Amino acid sequence: MQSIAIVGAGVAGLGAAYALRDRDATVTVFERAERVGGRSATRRTAERTYDTGANYLKEGDDRVTALVTGPLSSGLVETEGPVWTFDADGAVSPGRDEDERKWTYESGIATLATRLREAAGATVETGTPVETLRRTGDGWAVETGGTGAGGSSAGESAAFDAVVLTPPAPETAALLADADWDHPDRERVRAAAAAVPYRCILSVALGYSHPVERPYYALVNTDREHAVGWLAREECKPGHVPDGESLLVAQMAPDWSADRFDDGDDAVAADAARRAAALLDDDRLRSPDWHDTVRWRRALPDEGVDAVSVAAARDHDLYPAGDWVAGEARLHAALSSGLEAGERAVD
Repeated sequence: MQSIAIVGAGVAGLGAAYALRDRDATVTVFERAERVGGRSATRRTAERTYDTGANYLKEGDDRVTALVTGPLSSGLVETEGPVWTFDADGAVSPGRDEDERKWTYESGIATLATRLREAAGATVETGTPVETLRRTGDGWAVETGGTGAGGSSAGESAAFDAVVLTPPAPETAALLADADWDHPDRERVRAAAAAVPYRCILSVALGYSHPVERPYYALVNTDREHAVGWLAREECKPGHVPDGESLLVAQMAPDWSADRFDDGDDAVAADAARRAAALLDDDRLRSPDWHDTVRWRRALPDEGVDAVSVAAARDHDLYPAGDWVAGEARLHAALSSGLEAGERAVD
């Protein structure tokens, strides 16, 4: 029986664990955060549910579609309405993803990670960052820090036959830089991961006690010249927002987000609300009843990693996975990449 370590419990890591569920392998997932899911993130109040990272899961991979509409379908809902576009001047136009299905869960997109974790049946150690990888003959030693799941002792080393690497590319590069691995491919793979550029994004939830009626679910900026990159109506997701209310999720453009990243939540929300009001031509939106800001320092990769370097890593029982490996900054791409990595790890 093989032993597989998975670094990172986002949808790529949990997808890899799911792919290994019926294989002759023991699987341990290490996650530095106290929660699983990565950017499949949801916040909830007593009455409201809103997705603050990935906004939905799209159709784009047949295997992922079959998975979420089959074994992982409990609580799945379809977002209502198309995505329209706008330009640097704020001119709105119809015409993107008109007929595309856009899934989340009634309890939020974070439920995808919960469903994967439950179905995979792997050991998942949250609050347990991987500090060092060490090559040991034909396998790997994984050294961890933190306190471990449930406050258990960590700071230990365990042996594995293969490692699936799913953190964002910069974190993967840092882990490889510190790895005890004496081979030219270490630097080759590290450099390839380090070269993947990432966008910084501030995601701002704006709540209103009145409805905001529009013929679309969301707007996306197509020329990357506006301070708002994405503006969505969370009430288009069944079960997320009480009737008669509106909840806008504004994901701000990377340059704006980088400039304002360390500003206070009130200032960030005020500017986001002002720009959303202008975009939707509704001055009432300047004054939300409440707001919430989530900071994603490394939100989305702008490019994929060099595929030749990924293949080189696999020659050493290292299996990179994630949207930065898939070359597409989409949730379905990250999950598909994880499924593939899990399958390769036991081939």
